[in-house]
Amino acid sequence: MKTVDILIKNANELITLKGPNRARVKKEMNDLSIINKGSIAIKDGKIFDVGKNLKYTAETVIDATGKTVMPGFVDPHTHLVFSGSREFELDMKLRGFSYMDILKKGGGIFYTVTETRKASEASLIEQSKKRLDNMLKYGTTTCEAKSGYGLDTETEIKILKINEKLNKKHPVDIVSTFLGAHAVPEEYSADEYVDIVIDEMIPKVKELACFCDVFCEKDVFTVEQSKKILDAGKKYGLIPKIHADEIVDTGGAALAAEVGAISADHLLHSNEQGIKQMIKQGVVGVLLPGTPFTLMMKEYTDARKMINMGLPIALATDLNPNCWIENMQFIIQLACYNMKMTPAEAITASTFNAACAIGLNAKIGSLEIGKQADIIVLDCPSHLFIPYHIGVNLVNTVIKNGVTL
Repeated sequence: MKTVDILIKNANELITLKGPNRARVKKEMNDLSIINKGSIAIKDGKIFDVGKNLKYTAETVIDATGKTVMPGFVDPHTHLVFSGSREFELDMKLRGFSYMDILKKGGGIFYTVTETRKASEASLIEQSKKRLDNMLKYGTTTCEAKSGYGLDTETEIKILKINEKLNKKHPVDIVSTFLGAHAVPEEYSADEYVDIVIDEMIPKVKELACFCDVFCEKDVFTVEQSKKILDAGKKYGLIPKIHADEIVDTGGAALAAEVGAISADHLLHSNEQGIKQMIKQGVVGVLLPGTPFTLMMKEYTDARKMINMGLPIALATDLNPNCWIENMQFIIQLACYNMKMTPAEAITASTFNAACAIGLNAKIGSLEIGKQADIIVLDCPSHLFIPYHIGVNLVNTVIKNGVTL
């Protein structure tokens, strides 16, 4: 009998998400490829075998009777590294202050930028590690992390280097995105700052990031400015991502298709034609239900319509000081209750499709032979409990790269 490192057996539901190695769409998002009473064998950090009643000797045996076993969550949109939390803004919002009121009183993104610029590398590492620890505890095994709270070359580089250091020493895998175009610093015009991003920042961050993102939004960066930045990033090997149509419809979805972005994120106000263009070009739509929740908005992205149209959907936390969420289980719950996604769709969007949104679907996001052994064991009898049992952490065990944590 062959020996493996870890054998998980008797899972009430083993959610494999086995299927085509591309972002899942329409009915595919409901197919979790579940094995009842399933087993999974792990050896040398990889998935060695998947099936029923696997017969191996193992150094560690996990009896998952009554439990659900699935891929670790992938969070494809976070702003992990920052200093300057803004909890005081919630009280102001509840007392009727507008965003502009808060900005005038010293809050908003520029408060975080100021604090992040002042913070030492050691302090930023310590703060960010705590967030990663929480994410791991709640089942996230891989995340994307953006810069964007520097808005100057020195601090943007500092943030990306912190991502790199955390990726080397923390169990959660981190994929970096350069988001120098997150806002326009008060000391520059938009056009002046676009030139700095293109001419000064991008050449210096090309080895520190996989993706280049831009906040394409009214009164921030126009479609034309965003295209210039994303095209410049492509010349240096940075794959485009885009914050699209969060506040108003700027045409960001169509731009994502035009530049060949791997994902377009938010999409709250995207028009139907833009979504159709994204579908044609294979752009993943990353939806962020935590954002309207924390902003106390009544409107959420119409996930049901987008899925029916054929757009591949991923889910993410949008972890940032204005949306401080580290728990993908909660995001699944918001997606089901406020965006009318089915539990299976939300799980697909939080694992395999999320991996597609950061280009890692060949490595993670499903439980298939040869893939990285990033696995979570949930203390619930089926996947239906993830959106059903709210306010607790259902994760019982996290396995990362074949190591039980």
